Amino acid sequence: MRQRVNPRLQAKAVLSPNGRIVIPAAIRKELGFEVGGMLLMEVENGVLRVESFDARLARFQDELIELAGPERMVSDELIAGRRAEAWREQVEADREHQTRLEQKRKAG
Repeated sequence: MRQRVNPRLQAKAVLSPNGRIVIPAAIRKELGFEVGGMLLMEVENGVLRVESFDARLARFQDELIELAGPERMVSDELIAGRRAEAWREQVEADREHQTRLEQKRKAG
């Protein structure tokens, strides 16, 4: 589960001429931003949202667990689907092989 952040932490920043801002240390710490870490940005209704890649990934994982339920393993479903597909492919290959054998038997 994702870590809750302090909803009241606020700060001011100045936009430099080259478009950079400094995120204050307290906010970086609160959000788990690390030097060299990937940050994702989006604008929604005129508000800039900045989120670490790890936080977004964790949020998506939480949402998927909520949708699927914690007992459901999507990987197991994907493996089962692939096995069923492989079984259908094998059945089709066996049919084609039988058809060729029957054609050879009739021809010769």
